[in-house]
Amino acid sequence: MRKIRSNSNVEAMIWVLLGTALFSLIFASGKFGGESVSVVQIQFLRYVTGFATLLGVVACKGESLRAYRSDRPFSHAVRAIFGVSGGFALIYASAEMPIVDATALGLLYVVFVIPLAVFILKEDVTKQHLVGIVLSCAGAGFIMISRGAFAQFQPAYLWPAAIAVAGAALLAVEGLLIRVLSHADRPLTVLLHVNGFGIILLAIPAAFAWKAMSLSAMAPFLLLGPIAVAAQYCIVRGYRIASLAIVGPVDYAWLVFAALIGFLFFNEVPTTGVIVGSVIIAIGGIVLAIIKPIPEKIGVEEP
Repeated sequence: MRKIRSNSNVEAMIWVLLGTALFSLIFASGKFGGESVSVVQIQFLRYVTGFATLLGVVACKGESLRAYRSDRPFSHAVRAIFGVSGGFALIYASAEMPIVDATALGLLYVVFVIPLAVFILKEDVTKQHLVGIVLSCAGAGFIMISRGAFAQFQPAYLWPAAIAVAGAALLAVEGLLIRVLSHADRPLTVLLHVNGFGIILLAIPAAFAWKAMSLSAMAPFLLLGPIAVAAQYCIVRGYRIASLAIVGPVDYAWLVFAALIGFLFFNEVPTTGVIVGSVIIAIGGIVLAIIKPIPEKIGVEEP
């Protein structure tokens, strides 16, 4: 049984926070690309260069790919399917309704994750957990409302809204699978499988949506692979250390990083609501971080 240190929640949240920050750059890649490249194309390039990066890591370690074979390939494939499908659902919703509304619905991911952690993983959720989760949700809601979420909601948005909710549920199941697989396999094994299956799942859609572009124009998107690998590694490391009820709400920090990216690259000045909401999310994160860890019952192989 793995020994859990008293500061393991803090360590886990730092890992997931770093991963969320890196993923924020990936989520913003479509905005950076504009109309010159399709979203599917960006995602496909990310998985290809991510897989190539991982192969380089394996080569540097002097090991063969057989050393990273998993006894649960089906579970890895299912995780990739849920992740890709959830991502597509949110992309579709963002195209068919105001993006701020779609983002708000996508963040229901955290609401879905907690019941999964309780009923499937049998994790204990205390009053302190609930306080931290409620604060994180409240901060996220404060940010979304201040940015005008649902201010112009129309009946025509009902279908894409339903798709966004479905996407959040799919990503919640993916989060559950990450938690389980992070205990079953080494981080590099998890990353190799998700990037490999991602290439397979996106190859045909990317071929149909492909837009011709020069190598120089493609170069920034090729860098998304190594960034995504680093982000995925951070997420997997965090999910290995703490319970899903602890690390799940950290995803709300995406709103803070998104506001920072908007300020630095697109001259989007954060409103008072964004600043206040960010502070509330931070307080919720602190409440979750100081919860006394419960020793794991699952044996974990160190990387």
